[in-house]
Amino acid sequence: MPRLAYLGPEGTFTEEALRLLDPTAERLPCATVSAALTAARAGDADGAVVPLENSIEGAITTTLDEFAWGEPLLITAELLLPVQFSLLARPGTEIPHIKRVYTHPAAITQCRAFVARELPEAVVVAAPSTAAAAQEVSLPGSPYDAAIAARIAGEHYGLVQLVADIGDRSDTVTRFIKVSRPGTLPEPTGSDRTTLVVFLADDHPGALLEMLTEFSVRGVNLTRIESRPTGDGIGRYFFHFDFEGHIADARVGEAIAGLHRICGEVRFLGSYPRADGIAPQIKRGTSDPEFAEAGDWLARIRAGKV
Repeated sequence: MPRLAYLGPEGTFTEEALRLLDPTAERLPCATVSAALTAARAGDADGAVVPLENSIEGAITTTLDEFAWGEPLLITAELLLPVQFSLLARPGTEIPHIKRVYTHPAAITQCRAFVARELPEAVVVAAPSTAAAAQEVSLPGSPYDAAIAARIAGEHYGLVQLVADIGDRSDTVTRFIKVSRPGTLPEPTGSDRTTLVVFLADDHPGALLEMLTEFSVRGVNLTRIESRPTGDGIGRYFFHFDFEGHIADARVGEAIAGLHRICGEVRFLGSYPRADGIAPQIKRGTSDPEFAEAGDWLARIRAGKV
């Protein structure tokens, strides 16, 4: 039975995602995303489940940076989890009496309208996770009157759900990923995603265009691009790419090889099945058979068989 680390404590959306990705896994709650990935790298867990991006807030920058700087890890699966927040409090608490609310920064962003409308005088304080917020609110003598968290967190920590589904949008989704130490890649399914971290060799006009061209000319469709500071000064960035296809696909493999030739460093973070099951539209001239035929043609030319 695998042991998977995750952003805890019990009752987080990440735990819910882990249960869906691997129902049989032993669960190891960790205080932060970094701690969960460290547990996977150190061998304290066989892997980890962490959030990567949210449909409202965007990328989870801690996760992006961990992949850029930490020891290598590979993404082996992803999950799109609908996210619904609840206002939770100790039994007997009434909404007019709530003056201090505890929750994760992502929940603050996604529940702004509710807080402004229903809790205009409340102070909202950032917590390490939504479940940690619920856990804290449940403690006797807690300085917080309520938490914004998943309903399951209230069940874990004995809190009452005062209001359900308080997010500004009802269709909010968070993308979670399952990672492990480097090993055998998942087999291509025909509906795959590949993720890279790419560092520029040097900063010059057209550097980003050169990278994008490696994808474009081979018909590889990008599904996400993020820039993050390297820490070496203002204006210095590295890039995260998600794109359709598997490294076993000729067009994808050649695009990655092209990036390797022109960039300072390319970190391969995995090729894995897409959670939404969407298959790429293969542009004419970029299918595996067409790449193979072109390679055979070039070999004949080089052999003088014109």
